[in-house]
Amino acid sequence: MNFTENKIEFNSRSGKLIVTKENELISLNFPARNPKPIEFDEILIAALGVKPSEILFDKSTICVFENEEIVRKLKPQIKDFLKLNTHGVIITSQGNDVDFVSRFFAPDVGIDEDPVTGYAHTLLIPYWAKRLNKTKLNALQVSKRGGELFCEYLDKRVKISGNAALYLEGEISI
Repeated sequence: MNFTENKIEFNSRSGKLIVTKENELISLNFPARNPKPIEFDEILIAALGVKPSEILFDKSTICVFENEEIVRKLKPQIKDFLKLNTHGVIITSQGNDVDFVSRFFAPDVGIDEDPVTGYAHTLLIPYWAKRLNKTKLNALQVSKRGGELFCEYLDKRVKISGNAALYLEGEISI
């Protein structure tokens, strides 16, 4: 770990993770993931209750839907996701007022629905950047708590920025 006043760098199993503070925004810089299309899975479709227009995979499954209303209103059988060989299930569509919306479910690690997640956006940003032919994207995670994210596709990396609320302060002694 490397720390300066407005920047922290972590070395992790997925590579270098960089966190910076720019004015009121916290920015996360992560390695990008590039999901690939896969065949439709009947267990997944049954758990969702609605057939997506496209399914992709890279550690987690991405289900692309026709519109934001489907993503917002979907009530999946979350526990059925445990029957799948996936870390989590991300549902997404193009947004009405933003570039894309999403929700993320990871019951295999005890998270039925993550309110706002950086990890899911390491897959979503490359997908939507290519689909919309743009590198700067505005996203909205439409979970119950939800959050707005300002995203940038940097080819091999992604930058995810948003507002954060301070919930803990502390010191680390070496």
